[in-house]
Amino acid sequence: MSEKDLSTSAPISRARPGVPARRRTSLSVLLPLTGLALLTLLYQWRDGFWRSYTDAFTPRSSPFSDLKEHCSGVSAIQAAEYHARQQKLAELLHSQDAIYVAEPGATASYYGNISQSVWYLSERPLLLIIAPIESNGTVNAEVSILTPKFEATRAKLLSIPSDDRITYFEWPEDSNPYEVAVKSVSKGRNYQRLFADDNMRTFVLDGLRDAAQGWQVQSAPSAVKSLRERKSKTELSILKCANEATLLALRAVQAQMKIGMRESEVKHLVDEALTAVGLRDHDGIVLFGENAALPHGSGNDRVLGKQDFALLDIGGTLHGYHSDLTRTFVLPESEIPATHLQAWFYVQDAQRAALAAATEGSITGSVDRAARAVIERHGYGDYFTHRLGHGIGLETHESPYLRGGSKDPIEAGNTFSDEPGIYVEGKFGVRLEDCFVVGEDGKAVLLTEDVGGFAESPWNP
Repeated sequence: MSEKDLSTSAPISRARPGVPARRRTSLSVLLPLTGLALLTLLYQWRDGFWRSYTDAFTPRSSPFSDLKEHCSGVSAIQAAEYHARQQKLAELLHSQDAIYVAEPGATASYYGNISQSVWYLSERPLLLIIAPIESNGTVNAEVSILTPKFEATRAKLLSIPSDDRITYFEWPEDSNPYEVAVKSVSKGRNYQRLFADDNMRTFVLDGLRDAAQGWQVQSAPSAVKSLRERKSKTELSILKCANEATLLALRAVQAQMKIGMRESEVKHLVDEALTAVGLRDHDGIVLFGENAALPHGSGNDRVLGKQDFALLDIGGTLHGYHSDLTRTFVLPESEIPATHLQAWFYVQDAQRAALAAATEGSITGSVDRAARAVIERHGYGDYFTHRLGHGIGLETHESPYLRGGSKDPIEAGNTFSDEPGIYVEGKFGVRLEDCFVVGEDGKAVLLTEDVGGFAESPWNP
């Protein structure tokens, strides 16, 4: 082939054999476009992932950022008050030739700062024992702890206030703990009775009864129980602040609620609000519409509709003391049936009647009757299905109780919940609850009085 022939011949093709020219052209255009699209998707994925990552670790703004810790200036119970409690108990026990025994819980917390949060209950008993000892005509409290031997060091680390040295009775695993307790505490003394805390587990009580042969083993008499039922000024300041904080939290939750929210969503808001005001160990019931006709709920997760009441029964703890508050309310856009609104005001009247009836010396059953009479008068007597109220303190529900048939006299310093209700199953439920104290002047005063007290209306809880 000549040089001229070479210069005029067609260019040499580098394409793969058998690939048509049109397809080669399409691929040459599509490949760069595909690469560009992949790069765009990768960028978007990276951007979205980064946003998700940063959102997950960036604190979100709380809807309750304006709520302040309400009780920062309220102190816990101090050692001197624990000593005074132990001394009063010892004097009562001395008159009865008795000792007092409690497991970790509310009573052990009252006398010895031993709650179940610092010592959980197990099959191995740890017991607080308070015994009176007399010396030169003076009675003092002896505080002892029965502890498993292998847990003795841990037991000695508990912060137990005492005027004197605490005695630890250690029981080995191959011994009978109840015999160790009774033998150790009675050495050289002539006790006749063992008063057991009302919340003591049955197997522990049975073990003590078997070990204390010849003793009367029984529940504490009313005079002993009254010591814890009558609250001190320090206890009242704690209870008052805890209940105030709870009401402030509830009002803040109402402001965040909307028609269409689920009960579970509002429960989450309740937890946030109670945390914001400084309370611990939150407890709460959130019920909408006909769910509120079951006083403690049905377990399902209802959506709030325009014709529904919202019932919130909430509380928390401050220094171990409980709050308890219930409001049944509506939102600005609610359209509540007139009969339901009427029932709300009947419950309000009943709550106020009960507070007026709760005076020092009156009978707890008569306070329940005062509230019930109001609701009966309006034709809803059969729909008020529970007692009026309960004592409150180191337990949410403690004695004495405001219930029909009870003949317990009310004393100054007693604290109660006042919570009448109307429950029409399948339709609606209303409950209003505030806690109160019977003061030294013999009259009942709401613990929430300084932040508004009773609910004013369904729109203003």
